[in-house]
Amino acid sequence: MHIRKVLDNKSKLLIAIAIAGVLAFPACSVSVKDHDSSGNDKVDIDTPVGSFHVNEQADARDTGVAVYPGARQKPKKDGDSKSANVNISSSFFGVKVVAIEYESDDPPEKVLAFYQDQLKKYGNVIQCHTHKQAADLTVEAGKNESAPVKCEGNGGNVVELKVGTESNQHLVSVEPEGKGSDFSLVYVLTRGKEGSI
Repeated sequence: MHIRKVLDNKSKLLIAIAIAGVLAFPACSVSVKDHDSSGNDKVDIDTPVGSFHVNEQADARDTGVAVYPGARQKPKKDGDSKSANVNISSSFFGVKVVAIEYESDDPPEKVLAFYQDQLKKYGNVIQCHTHKQAADLTVEAGKNESAPVKCEGNGGNVVELKVGTESNQHLVSVEPEGKGSDFSLVYVLTRGKEGSI
């Protein structure tokens, strides 16, 4: 999985968001931290009509599944974070995405068997084969929210385990890497105008 930086050209975007927020909503609260004490990006914007929170330091517990035994979280590379916790909420829609990349010395078959068991508590787990990693999925709030998850790809060496609905899904994406595996844990929760996250 390749988690793209949530904020490309971060400094310019943060300044633009902060200025736009302050001008449009005098009662808003904008807290922008370029980096926290551990070097992770964090943005918090609260306005009367909604909020936007981004944190590079995602917690695996927020994905709803355990971390595979002995797995290591992939380190940041060339400024590209390997984890993200994004929460956007307004009266019109809401989106929460938690994604974390890991690596393991174990082969994909062992990692997949572990997560097949982990995910079944959420319902019927489907297995998909794709060329894309889990972070490339498209998230649309308010569209087919109750439709069960489905496979998007058609062949490839990346195996995705998915469970839930389009608006509330858990996904594990596993790719062979040498004799081991690279894998991603992803949780997506969306809502339309009604409801809460």
